[in-house]
Order: sequence, then C-alpha cells, then structure tokens
Amino acid sequence: MPIVWTQDPAANKLLETDPLALLIGMVLDQQVKMEKAFGGPYELKRRLGRLDARTIATMDPEQLDGVFRERPALHRFPGSMARRVQAMCAAVVEDYGGDAGSVWRDAKDGAELAARIKKLPGFGDMKTKILVAILAKKFDVRPPGWEKQAATWHSVADVDSAETMAQAREVKRGMKAKAVK
Repeated sequence: MPIVWTQDPAANKLLETDPLALLIGMVLDQQVKMEKAFGGPYELKRRLGRLDARTIATMDPEQLDGVFRERPALHRFPGSMARRVQAMCAAVVEDYGGDAGSVWRDAKDGAELAARIKKLPGFGDMKTKILVAILAKKFDVRPPGWEKQAATWHSVADVDSAETMAQAREVKRGMKAKAVK
C-alpha cells in the first residue's frame, strides 16, 4: 500500500524511502493535520539540503529552531518540535549509529520492536502502536508478535486515499474526545 499522506508525491516518496523521514513525520504528527506533519520531513530536507540524523543531532539548537520557524513554519509549535526532532535524531545516532531503519530492521520480535520505538523521544504508547502498524502494513516489517504491539484502530497506517484520510481523522477526533472526558 503506497504512502499518500501528503498532497506532494515527492514528500510521500521520501516517507517511503527514508526511514529517518518516517520517524520525523511521526514525531511531527501532533496537533497539526497529518498532511502538514508528514510533509515536514520533505520541507526539512529541502531547507537543510539533506536529512541526516547525525547532522540534525549535532546542529546548534538555535539554528535548528530557526530552520523550523522559517515561513511557513514546519509545525504549529516549531520550537518544541525542533527540540523533539533533534532529541530523536540524537537517540538514533547514539543507539543505532545514525541508521534510522535499524530501529526496526534488527528487532527480533514485536515486543522488542515496540520497546525500541517507545524509547525514542517523541514516541508514547499511541505513536508506538501506530508506527508498528505502519511498518507492518506499508513496509512488511512483521517480526513475530508484532500484532500485539500494533494499533488496532483505523490510523494513518490505513490511509491510502482522501476517504481513508478522512476516516483516520474522524477516529483520531473520537479518541481525543474520549480522552478529555
């Protein structure tokens, strides 16, 4: 199932081919439309010249903040998201030698996969479950027991059209409304 999470085919292709872009998009997928969040890695790459965990992790935080704030801002909360993306990239460098794909490539089972993802800054329980579902449905990453760790609700992992995007939004709104009560 191809990724069609933005209006830009090049941004979608980047998410399909660059594991770091996928992780950054997931970090940014908070309090903004999914299209904005998942378009963020492509725009960040355009602004920086390339996406590289080591480069982002070691950038001057104020410089990265400025990159996120450049108009149009990469996120509704550019400063906090710049810090979160930088922390996630630092963890990828420290724990995986800068190779974002090895977060999932080397996981021996679903529990380890979920633990590796959840350890990354910016990933709580819900994002971890969604990313496990994305990896299984979009990238055929299915270590034994992955099903127990994956989102069971309609999420971005299931989006392949404007209709399924609308459905994912509706599910997300309903989950937020339940959490507020």
